[in-house]
Amino acid sequence: MRDGAQQAGVDPVMDDDDDFLGADATALVASVEREAERLPVLSLAETHDVLRLLLAVAREGGAHAPEAERFAKEIAARVPAPD
Repeated sequence: MRDGAQQAGVDPVMDDDDDFLGADATALVASVEREAERLPVLSLAETHDVLRLLLAVAREGGAHAPEAERFAKEIAARVPAPD
């Protein structure tokens, strides 16, 4: 699919749900996970960071804006407001 998508001018990373992050980002995540012990949940500050990112993606209005807005609403409904 990648070769055909590239020839058609489509971004294969953004068009392929299974490879959304791309190889570089996936390798980075794997590297970080090996080097640091992870908490099973996000801290409140991390959650608000993710919420801000989702809202920014939603405001830009690209192909992922509706999903980003939906996730932002879900997160905002479940976490306390920032200080």
